[in-house]
Amino acid sequence: MTGTDVQKEAEDSGPSGYAAARLRLLTEEARSGPPRRAALAELTDDWLTGLFAAGAEGLRGASLVAVGGYGRGELSPRSDLDLLLLHDGSDPKAVAALADRLWYPVWDLGLALDHSVRTPAEARKTAGEDLKVQLGLLDARHIAGDLGLTAGLRTAVLADWRNQAPKRLPELQELCAERAERQGELQYLLEPDLKEARGGLRDATALRAVAASWLADAPREGLADARRRLLDVRDALHLATGRATDRLALQEQDQVAAELGLLDADTLLRQVYEAARLISYASDVTWREVGRVLRSRAVRPRLRAMLGGGKPTAERSPLAEGVVEQDGEVVLARAARPERDPVLPLRAAAAAAQAGLPLSLHAVRRLAATVRPVPTPWPAEAREQLVTLLGSGRPTIEVWEALEAEGLVTRLLPDWERVRCRPQRNAVHLWTVDRHLIETAVRASEFTRRVSRPDLLLVAALLHDIGKGWPGDHSVAGEIIAKDVAARIGFDRHDVAVVATLVRHHLLLVETATRRDLEDPATVRAVAEAVGSQGTLELLHALTEADALATGPAAWSTWRGSLVADLVERVSAVLAGDDPADPEEAAPTAEQERLALEAAATGSPVLALRAQTEPPAGQEPSGDPEPLGVELLIAVPDQPEVLPAVAGVLAMHRLTVRTAELRSVHLPDGVDGSVLLLDWRVAAEYGSLPQAARLRADLVRALDGSLDIAGRLAERDAAYPRRRGVIAPPPRVSVHPAASRLATVIEVRSQDAPGLLFRIGRALEDASVRVRSAHVSTLGANAVDAFYVTGPEGAPLPGDEAAAVARKLEETLRG
Repeated sequence: MTGTDVQKEAEDSGPSGYAAARLRLLTEEARSGPPRRAALAELTDDWLTGLFAAGAEGLRGASLVAVGGYGRGELSPRSDLDLLLLHDGSDPKAVAALADRLWYPVWDLGLALDHSVRTPAEARKTAGEDLKVQLGLLDARHIAGDLGLTAGLRTAVLADWRNQAPKRLPELQELCAERAERQGELQYLLEPDLKEARGGLRDATALRAVAASWLADAPREGLADARRRLLDVRDALHLATGRATDRLALQEQDQVAAELGLLDADTLLRQVYEAARLISYASDVTWREVGRVLRSRAVRPRLRAMLGGGKPTAERSPLAEGVVEQDGEVVLARAARPERDPVLPLRAAAAAAQAGLPLSLHAVRRLAATVRPVPTPWPAEAREQLVTLLGSGRPTIEVWEALEAEGLVTRLLPDWERVRCRPQRNAVHLWTVDRHLIETAVRASEFTRRVSRPDLLLVAALLHDIGKGWPGDHSVAGEIIAKDVAARIGFDRHDVAVVATLVRHHLLLVETATRRDLEDPATVRAVAEAVGSQGTLELLHALTEADALATGPAAWSTWRGSLVADLVERVSAVLAGDDPADPEEAAPTAEQERLALEAAATGSPVLALRAQTEPPAGQEPSGDPEPLGVELLIAVPDQPEVLPAVAGVLAMHRLTVRTAELRSVHLPDGVDGSVLLLDWRVAAEYGSLPQAARLRADLVRALDGSLDIAGRLAERDAAYPRRRGVIAPPPRVSVHPAASRLATVIEVRSQDAPGLLFRIGRALEDASVRVRSAHVSTLGANAVDAFYVTGPEGAPLPGDEAAAVARKLEETLRG
């Protein structure tokens, strides 16, 4: 039977004919999705038109209007009929009789009905008082009666909405936020509400309302398809359950998947999550744009008065090379060239996360459309920016979602596709696999002060469940994938092995601590053999806690934490075989010796800049991770204030220190004096490197006290607006008395920042200790620095004095 035949049957046979035609339509396998919803709305329109015509004979100034979902033609099998009987107020009794002729047949068929009877003025007044009524009227659609009356109401309601948008849109945003707080996020829930949860059908409708205001518009690409997919799932849910429900319960997911012709319930959930993620991202972008427009409207009259008319220019402040902040978003600089800069997406993402700002939609789409693939293995800067992004805490999530919305994550990490939107059918887990991995990295960022290699911790956190997209034990599969990914992003063989071990054994500590006898030496020895080293054990301990905290509240407790800590202590004792040796003092190279001799002869600093090269594309890096930027060699006659002077000059010239070493150089026999050699790897924050002559001139002034570095840095900081940025873990300063026989080792773990090394150097000088050598490394946004210090006589510091120096240094950095 054709659609026309179905409609004719409904018209000819009254309510029973409509019911039969409706049932026939809903059971037709050939028609589903949008065609069925449109046909059901049309069938219902025709039936209601017949009822209206029969009941409104002789009545003028009345019309029947579909509103809400019915107005949009989105009738699911068990949807309510949202109807408004509109009238001009001239004949209330006739209108009341007509209402009875309309509503009772609907109720008699057992259909849910949301109805009202109003004049246009009453409808507008109610809409002004009730936001939900106004949203429903935005989708008003004429069914029967006086078309002019319906058209007049539609025009008036839309005009009211647009005029009142600055007031009503913040109300709508608050309504959406409250609903999300109650219902959760559709893209992560195992039993989601397709309509009410964040990213569901209500949010899709809210985006239509924002667009109707003409104040802002949602990113449209894929949005209609995402809405259609959620409606299709709701249709199948109604047919499978026979109820008007929007909650996709576990016991019904297989049947709904079968109704839609999908492989299984996991495939169903993944499609739901993908649609919800798109709607959620579109909502974030749209509400951000609404806020920007409303702020600009509030400020513009005042600015125009101050500027004497004209359109004010948006302020742009630099964040990184090719990346600036504008209007509270991170955008690409005018000079940025994504097609020539494959690291730009990671640099922009890291800068956004560090500043606690969103990446603009335009910037992400431009990057996705034009950027070239990152070479394999990745250059050092790309790896550093990834680590910085992962270590930025909560802001990482929003930035990562922006990259993922435009497909940039899977282009950077192809293995991500298998875990993207993958559900976890475990009541303990709060998130999908991909969100759990990002959540683990966020949690791990809180523990970066606990480990000597925060970069390995953060990358292992990102990859620890990457094997869940493959059959079999996800830890075993994950180890293979992690090896490949870690090598591809440029880690050396040793670091690749550590990351792979962390992924393979990320459940080892918690499972052993809670299921095995820790008093049995064999248990502890087995863990020690699997872990292999103290450094890996330290990382695995932090990863274990981050993973558990990112899983959900049921996965971690004080009791579990104490058991794991006890196991770690026992394993550490087994691994502590040899005493830590003092770092070897390597003989200076010919160039280093030449600079040292020149510094001794002239009595002033000497420096040389040398460009660093990356391994060619396709060649595996060897040894330590390759340096970034340029190598800066400085030889200075031994004197106080060298470390803070050099660090301060570099900070003044906006040079980021990636690695640094300071040590004394033994001069050849017959050469008097002592020389300090500083070997730095630096990179410009943005722009080009300064000339060596300028660096040397400023260094001479810094050492003779004529250059006020602290004042210059303070002035520069004051010139830039304060950003909320990332709330980093507090700095941690510790003493390692057993690490050296010749000096006291003070280790600093802190958030990297301009002038950090200058502040550390000044604090150590103020404490009257001599820095015998220093080993500085910047891993993403984390600084991990070790200083070998002695007293003025050249001996290690007494324990209480070392503790006091560490305590004072930590207070300085916290301040």
